[in-house]
Amino acid sequence: MLRQRFVLDTTALTDTQMRKVIGSSKLCDGMRVALDLIAEVRLQFGISCYVAFPSVYDELHEFAKNNGCDSDVIAKIDTWLVKKAPDRYNVMIPSRIFHEYVSYMRERINKGMGVAEETIWEAAIECLFLTSEAKNKHEIEEKIEREVIGGIIGKFRNKYRSALRYGILDSAPDIDVLLLAKELDAAVVASDLGIQKWAEQLGVRFVPAASFPMMLREYLKHTPSLAYSGEGELFDNLP
Repeated sequence: MLRQRFVLDTTALTDTQMRKVIGSSKLCDGMRVALDLIAEVRLQFGISCYVAFPSVYDELHEFAKNNGCDSDVIAKIDTWLVKKAPDRYNVMIPSRIFHEYVSYMRERINKGMGVAEETIWEAAIECLFLTSEAKNKHEIEEKIEREVIGGIIGKFRNKYRSALRYGILDSAPDIDVLLLAKELDAAVVASDLGIQKWAEQLGVRFVPAASFPMMLREYLKHTPSLAYSGEGELFDNLP
């Protein structure tokens, strides 16, 4: 049997939908169960799960520590995830991919500018309208701040994130995940739509984070020597 390789993005262990699949409401519990599954398939099938070092590895440590995870979660990260720095110099990526990425980023930036201009214009119109009804300067400032600016800024932030960040690579760890997967001929595990889009462009296999635990469980169901419940519970008599 050909051994599978997976490269995990941070979201592979922190995604909310992934936790729902494995029945864990808390982040630390979800990470613990997912890492236990990874440990079992590593021991039974030799399946390796990699994390880009140091970028994704550091993010996982930070998530675990900031959410008050016990030391055993940190130990599982260090034990069962293979740390490897991507070869940023020798991994060959077609120049067309970068050309498309630059064009795509320019388009998204222009969309972000358009949203900002629209929001600023809306704020100016609302301010002028309210000024005509106000009795004094203090009333104008208070009413504008409470009823206009706060709501408009909130809408602006949501629109800006959607226009500029949705579906793009916006961090060094994202790029490291793709480069490492390309280098190892491995599948990427993530919930990030930007990673998914560019994994397809690079010809890299993609596994949604929410589907990954079910995939691992499916492997374990077909292990003759493993007493596995199929519900994420590992029995005490396991080797």
